Amino acid sequence: MRTLIIEDSRLARAELRTLLSDFPKIEIVGEAEDGDAAIQLIGELQPDLLLLDIHLPGKNGFEILEELDEVPAVIFTTAFDEYAIRSFEYNAIDYLLKPIRNDRLAKALEKAGKQVERTTIQQEQLGLDSRIFVKDGDRCWFVHLREVRLFESVGNYTRLYFGQEKPLVLKSLNYLETILDNQLFFRINRQQMVNLKEVGAINPYLGGRLQLQLSNGEVLEVSRRQAARLKERYSL
Repeated sequence: MRTLIIEDSRLARAELRTLLSDFPKIEIVGEAEDGDAAIQLIGELQPDLLLLDIHLPGKNGFEILEELDEVPAVIFTTAFDEYAIRSFEYNAIDYLLKPIRNDRLAKALEKAGKQVERTTIQQEQLGLDSRIFVKDGDRCWFVHLREVRLFESVGNYTRLYFGQEKPLVLKSLNYLETILDNQLFFRINRQQMVNLKEVGAINPYLGGRLQLQLSNGEVLEVSRRQAARLKERYSL
């Protein structure tokens, strides 16, 4: 499991390396000591797991996650207990207080391994002709995926946009991204994934980003990182 340590204290990084040496399935791919370096390394190294401190120079741990389009598995490692509840709003696997006990770390890594395994298992991807059952409160729909123009993250839920409807489903956008055909549905930023068949125009935007205009006239912004991937994939 490719692991990135994000921690501003050199001694704490060394301690984590020592603790992790007892777990042969863990491969430490790098270390970062501030928020900007962390974001850069996550993009370059594509780790499976972050061991993430909260108090960091530049950007704190939460701000780092908010800037990512794709968030790896996360275990928070911190000396402060007051952020525990907030950490799980970011789908953290665990929240370890320093000094970190080996048994607590072992349990957290076991949970992380299971999550990473689930996300890497090859699943049958759903295409435009697939139908899905959507339930929001008392209302239900059978929807062809070709009708869904946009998926939008709302915490642990995802909002689906089709026609005039926009129900919430209890599935994360990260999960939906693993089961939808990535040649047809593209993650344009951390919050949104779009049906490429609904894209009518692509226009350059500030800072290397792009704007997509959907067939209904709606305009969406593609993050700089995802804009580069979109251009690479379709040779724009």
